[in-house]
Amino acid sequence: MRRYSPGMRTNPELYPLLRLAVNLALMTIGSCGMYVVVVVLPTVQAEFGATRAGASLPYTLTMIGFGIGGVLMGRLTDRFGVMVPTVIGAFALSAGFLLASQTTSMWTFALVQGSLIGLLGCAASYAPLVTDTSLWFTRRRGIAVAICASGNYMAGAIWPSIIQHYVETIGWRETFQGVGIFCLMTMLPLSLVLRRKPPAFVAAPPRPGATVIARDPMRPFGLSPNTAQALICVAGVACCVAMSMPQVHIVAYCGDLGFGAARGAQMLSLMLACGVVSRLVFGLVSDRIGGLRTLLIGSVLQGIALLLFLPFDSLGSLFVVAGLFGLFQGGIVPAYAIIVREHFAPAQAGTRVGIALTATMLGMALGGWLSGRIFDVTGSYSAAFINGIAWNLVNVVIVIWLFQRSRRTPAPSALDAPPLRQAA
Repeated sequence: MRRYSPGMRTNPELYPLLRLAVNLALMTIGSCGMYVVVVVLPTVQAEFGATRAGASLPYTLTMIGFGIGGVLMGRLTDRFGVMVPTVIGAFALSAGFLLASQTTSMWTFALVQGSLIGLLGCAASYAPLVTDTSLWFTRRRGIAVAICASGNYMAGAIWPSIIQHYVETIGWRETFQGVGIFCLMTMLPLSLVLRRKPPAFVAAPPRPGATVIARDPMRPFGLSPNTAQALICVAGVACCVAMSMPQVHIVAYCGDLGFGAARGAQMLSLMLACGVVSRLVFGLVSDRIGGLRTLLIGSVLQGIALLLFLPFDSLGSLFVVAGLFGLFQGGIVPAYAIIVREHFAPAQAGTRVGIALTATMLGMALGGWLSGRIFDVTGSYSAAFINGIAWNLVNVVIVIWLFQRSRRTPAPSALDAPPLRQAA
C-alpha cells in the first residue's frame, strides 16, 4: 500500500493556481455584504422611514468596518496565515446576516452591518486573500492579484440581481437569512484548503541578460515607509470617494429617474461585470508597466466616466455609461496591493496591504454617505457626481507626484526575488 506524504498533496507548480481559485471563490462569496445592502437600500429606507442619507448609513458603516477590519485581518494573516481570518469571516458573515434580518430600526441594522458583516466578515474576504495571492506569485503577480480581486466585482455582478429577485418575492429579511446560511456552508470548507503557508522568499540570481532595477523597501519613493503609506492611503480615500457615487447610489438614482429599482440592480450588475473584465486587463497591464502607472491610467479613466454621468440620464445611455465606468475603474483598487508589494518589504505585506485597502474602503464609506447627504441637500445627484470628480482629481495629483519620485529613486534590492520552488 502506497504511503501518503505531504509532498504528494499537489503538484507544486499547480498549487498556486489551485489556491488562487479558492481565493477567488471565497472573495466572490464573502464580498456579498457590500452589495446586498446596496440593493435593499430603497426597501429598508421605506420600512424604517429614513432619509436617503440615513438609508446610506448601513453601507457607510459596513465600509468603515470593512476598512478597519482590513488592518486587523492583515495582521492576523501575517501572524497566523490566511486560513484564520477566512474562518472568522465565514462565521461573522453568517451571524451578521441572520441578526440583521431580526433588526427593527435603521440604527441596529446599520450597527450589525458595520460590525459583523463589515468589520469581521467582508474584511476577511478581501485584504487577506489579496495579500495571500501576492505572496504565491512573482512573475505573474499582477494578473494573479487581479484575478483574485475580481472576486469582489464578480460578487457585484452576481449578487444584486439574485438579491433583488428574492427581496421582491419573499422579502428582505428572509433573503438575509438565506444568504447567512449560504455563506457559512460554502466559505468554511473552502477556508480549510488554505492551511498551507506561503513559500519563503529568498534571493535568486536574475535570468541571463535581464536588467534588474528594484527598489529600496526602507525608502519607498525616497520617503520613509510611513510617509509613503500615508500618501497611498490619502490617494486611496480620494479615488474611492469618487468610485462610490455610482456604485452605491445607482439603484436609488434609477428609481428617482422613474426606471425602477430592478433596472438599477441590473445596471449595478453590468457595471461590476465590466469591472471584472477591467481588473483582468489591468492586471496584465500592471505586469508590464507596474502598479503605479496602472493606478494613474485607471484614475484618469474613472474621472472621464464620472463626467459622462452628468449629460446622460436616459435608460439606454445610463447602461452604456455604467458599463464604461466598470471598464474604466476596475483596475484601481488592486493596483494599490501591487504598489505595496513593489515598494515595501514582503514581511509587512499583510499589514501594509491591509492598511492601503482599508483606506479605499473608508473612501467608499465616506463617498457613499456624502453622496446621500448631498442628494438630501440639493434634491439631485448632479452635485454628488461633481463632488466625486473633484476627489478623483486629488487622487490623480498624488499619483503623478509619487510616480515622478519613483523614477528618481531606484535602488538595487532582492525584494522581489522569486520564492523557493515557486513556478508562478
